[in-house]
Amino acid sequence: MSSNDIQYDPQAVESAAQSYWEEHNSFRVKEDPNKEKFYCLSMFPYPSGHLHMGHVRNYAIGDAISRYHRMQGKNVLQPMGWDAFGLPAENAAMQNNVAPAKWTYGNIDYMREQLQKLGYAYDWSRELATCHRDYYRWEQWFFTRLFEKGLVYKKEAEVNWDPVDQTVLANEQVVDGRGWRSGAVVERRSIPQWFVKITAFAQELLDDLEKLQGWPEKVRIMQSNWIGRSEGVNLDFEVAGEEDEQLKTLSVYTTRPDTLLGVTYVAVAPQHPLAEKASANNPELAKFIEEQNNVKVAEAELATLEKLGMDTGLKAIHPVSQEQVPIFVANFVLMSYGSGAVMAVPGHDQRDWEFAKKYALPIKQVIEPSSEESVCNLDECAFIDKGRLINSGQFDGLEFAEAFDAIAEFLNEQGKGEKTVNFRLRDWGVSRQRYWGAPIPMISCSACGSVPVPEEDLPVLLPEDIEFDDSGSPLTKIAEFYEADCPQCKSKARRETDTFDTFMESSWYYARFACPNQDGKMLDDRADYWLPVDQYIGGIEHAILHLLYARFYHKLLRDEGLVKSDEPFTRLLTQGMVLNEGSKMSKSKGNTVDPLGLIEKYGADTVRMFTLFASPPDQSLDWSDSGVEGSYRFLKRLWKIVVGHKPVGLPDFASQDLNSEQKQLRFKTHKTLQKVTDDYGRRQTFNTAIAASMELLNATTKFLESHSDEIDHAVVQEALESVILMLAPIVPHFCHGLWNHLGHTGTVMDASWPAVDESALVQDSILIVLQVNGKLRDKIEVARDSAKEELEKAALASEAVQRFCEGKTIRKVIVVPGRLVNVVVS
Repeated sequence: MSSNDIQYDPQAVESAAQSYWEEHNSFRVKEDPNKEKFYCLSMFPYPSGHLHMGHVRNYAIGDAISRYHRMQGKNVLQPMGWDAFGLPAENAAMQNNVAPAKWTYGNIDYMREQLQKLGYAYDWSRELATCHRDYYRWEQWFFTRLFEKGLVYKKEAEVNWDPVDQTVLANEQVVDGRGWRSGAVVERRSIPQWFVKITAFAQELLDDLEKLQGWPEKVRIMQSNWIGRSEGVNLDFEVAGEEDEQLKTLSVYTTRPDTLLGVTYVAVAPQHPLAEKASANNPELAKFIEEQNNVKVAEAELATLEKLGMDTGLKAIHPVSQEQVPIFVANFVLMSYGSGAVMAVPGHDQRDWEFAKKYALPIKQVIEPSSEESVCNLDECAFIDKGRLINSGQFDGLEFAEAFDAIAEFLNEQGKGEKTVNFRLRDWGVSRQRYWGAPIPMISCSACGSVPVPEEDLPVLLPEDIEFDDSGSPLTKIAEFYEADCPQCKSKARRETDTFDTFMESSWYYARFACPNQDGKMLDDRADYWLPVDQYIGGIEHAILHLLYARFYHKLLRDEGLVKSDEPFTRLLTQGMVLNEGSKMSKSKGNTVDPLGLIEKYGADTVRMFTLFASPPDQSLDWSDSGVEGSYRFLKRLWKIVVGHKPVGLPDFASQDLNSEQKQLRFKTHKTLQKVTDDYGRRQTFNTAIAASMELLNATTKFLESHSDEIDHAVVQEALESVILMLAPIVPHFCHGLWNHLGHTGTVMDASWPAVDESALVQDSILIVLQVNGKLRDKIEVARDSAKEELEKAALASEAVQRFCEGKTIRKVIVVPGRLVNVVVS
């Protein structure tokens, strides 16, 4: 051992480990039917050009899980790739005058190098980037298959339009109603867009949440709420005096038909055809509608939105009472949700109540409380609880369930309504009027309509060597791209210039990782070996859209016969954010921490260890420079102890006559192993695994202070080996370097996870708690097999117990073997 070995040199240690891994293809994996597989995947990054601490933490979690399961003897796959399409590349292209492709590929090369410096155990032979033609060609092929099955369609949908930049804006690019670059007032435009029928799978997506017992409950609840199954009634209001067959009936959906007799107005969306007709001869209404059309309202914003509306002058005829109620245009009604019309019951819906108060509309009570605990005061607010019907004619006195059925039956008999199941979920709009994305493989023909690009003509290549300016997608200006012949009638046609929503790429990448270098098909049999993903890791912000779309896409793949499983991810871990002084790290706040700077100073293992030690993985981590220093000091201390230890072979401890101190250290070693195994496998709390390993090291160094014979060395050897093996998934370079110092010839990553010696957990003596009147007064060590009488005698002999019993009468002594003795006095 050289003098240099005594000092921990993270750069030298990490360089040596990474060279070994690269030379031996240590993490390249192939299918092995004789081994249990384990597929661990962290959500792949967007290649922005720089790693941040959120990346480091996310991938450190995945790497720790992967390495642990490898040590369990499993065939472990952990791949990495790039979610490479998207808006940031277009923004960078405009800012830096560089083509999005060149910018993206350069960033991928740089970030790959950054990830490799951190030593993650990735099978780089499976690397993919979603902007590569050999990836998105299969996405295009699959889209054409969905079109042929009737699961894809085109319809008009609204977008944010910047009239100066002549481009569609994402919602986040609209700031106070203006384009983020031009400052122009954003317009709402309706244009043709492509949709995939996720609603056809709504019930299955909801039902299969029950299969996802390895997912956090809050994520399953979020998805359930987003899918939003409800049972209600579809019913019709006639529009008084309207002769147009398309407009004479207003259909609405309600989950509270019991409140139907409380309707005092009906509201329609500003984009509703009835609103458009009413505004033709009403300039004031037309102006109001135009103003609302230029305001993007997301469904999530409706609760806090200021309620605005205007009377159309039209009347709706109530389907039961035949009374006429006014029809308002209201900004809280979305044309994209349901029929674009709602019945308003201000007495029993708070939103309707606020609107009615603002516009002096009638508020009618038709539900009264069923119990004295509920109070109805419509002067203060709407009464939204379920109760007993009043002021509802023939339905008076009915409770909610009875009223629901009775009113639904009445409407059905009159041909004005029926019970129905509804879903909040809407079909997935996959069109983006942008350049940097996968081209949608469709051709528009004036004679044949929308025609898919034939399989032999795929992929539809995205031209990468382009001039990118600020006036919309270049694809709309490249004639050689959009000019095409109709595959059916061979006449002149136009190729689709929209590109896919990037959620399309991220909805199936996990499956493509299983089938690298497959040029002949989208997926092959290897997908069924690896899928479903055993462990998926990513931020809670992806709980709904990405994870829901991936679940949906997986079912589409299954129905095409490409996979056999129903769900893509068996277990999900949603890691918390990395904060700095309580705020999320961001460049705009100037509170980011550069991982590479820390790696150069402390080494990758110190950074990895801190990110896993500072908090449980599913909670936010608050950055701490002193915490990083603490992790570094611990590693230096452990390094010095291990290289200073003279390795010995481990004897059969069962045949050794160990003294109490040796038994106690072995108990500590195997109790720690038992806990850390649970921390890695079931609990996935790496912070407590690290803490337990630190405690074992402390116990070992304390033992070393007064023990030095051969058996002592063997007990210490076992403890140090356990510490290194337990920390190997977290600080892999460090443990790779130390494993040989403990006398081993192989590598630590190929070592088996240590087994718990159950015999070491059997103690000759145990600690008993002594109480007086239920309060802790002392602790004593006694023989494990002590009888009740012996425990009682030992407790009464305790000076502390005697002190608190002095001058009092002992009423009884309660003995709980193996745990405590409680002396009751008065």
